[in-house]
Amino acid sequence: MLSEKRKVTFNSFISGIPAEAYIFQKSPYEELIAKAARMIESADYILIGAGAGLSTAAGLSMGGRRFRDNFREFIEKYGGPYMSDMYSAGFYPFPSEEAKWGYWSKSVMINRILPGPLPLYEKVRKLAEKKSHFVLTTNVDHQFYLTGFSEQKIFAAQGDYGLIQCRKGCHPKTYDGISLFRRMDQARKDCAVPSFLVPKCPVCGGPMEMNLRCDQFFVEDEKWHEAERNFSSFLNECMDKKTVLLELGAGFNTPVIIRYPFEKMVRDHENLSLIRLNLDEAFVPEEAGERAVGIGGNMEKSVEDLLGKEIV
Repeated sequence: MLSEKRKVTFNSFISGIPAEAYIFQKSPYEELIAKAARMIESADYILIGAGAGLSTAAGLSMGGRRFRDNFREFIEKYGGPYMSDMYSAGFYPFPSEEAKWGYWSKSVMINRILPGPLPLYEKVRKLAEKKSHFVLTTNVDHQFYLTGFSEQKIFAAQGDYGLIQCRKGCHPKTYDGISLFRRMDQARKDCAVPSFLVPKCPVCGGPMEMNLRCDQFFVEDEKWHEAERNFSSFLNECMDKKTVLLELGAGFNTPVIIRYPFEKMVRDHENLSLIRLNLDEAFVPEEAGERAVGIGGNMEKSVEDLLGKEIV
């Protein structure tokens, strides 16, 4: 139980302490789905923790054929280890601001503007909508907003593909870049955008950057802090209630934001349970016992089966 004097904040929530022992559960798939469905049915609250694996399962793969088909000209022009997938390409040392925004405008079009609401995210919304719920996500593709989750119930802690900021974070404000990215996409030639489209910070006049957490200059603006406050309020409300932690595709890229904290919460609170859906890393802490279910394989099928499962 939480004491009245010790409130949960995002900084106290994140954790770097993993469980000491993991297990792959050997029960048949149908038994695991049935158990997870019963957990959701009996819960008062659902806290969704969504990582990159959810977007990959929904169709927004960062690598493979999707990357090669959409970024062929960038691969041919720059090559090297950076141009192996969209994530790695974002760290390429582009020779100019025009070249950098040439890449990022393409990436935003492919991952944020063109896809629209994806079916898997809509199914997740249907799964959660009958309970009091909240979403903590490291994904930056805006899908939870696009598929109808309330903005007041989403904390996108790592930023958003649609926002830009001062590269040095000289002031705590972000800017909507969607219309600019559309113009860049139309004007791009030889992987670069015209100089007149390169954004400059309206305060210091310096270069601008994507609002994605990658260094100490990431801008946490007022909307970010409002979302963090909403998240903390939800935690303080649900922590001593019957709550399901529904973890979707959170792996070991940034485990201290979702995966490890969820495990610690289950260890510390007997009223909490964990449902972990993950393609290859569905193992769960052995010490959680019956309060943890790990389901591997096709996530979209698992969500569909959870939606259609008749509780007995």
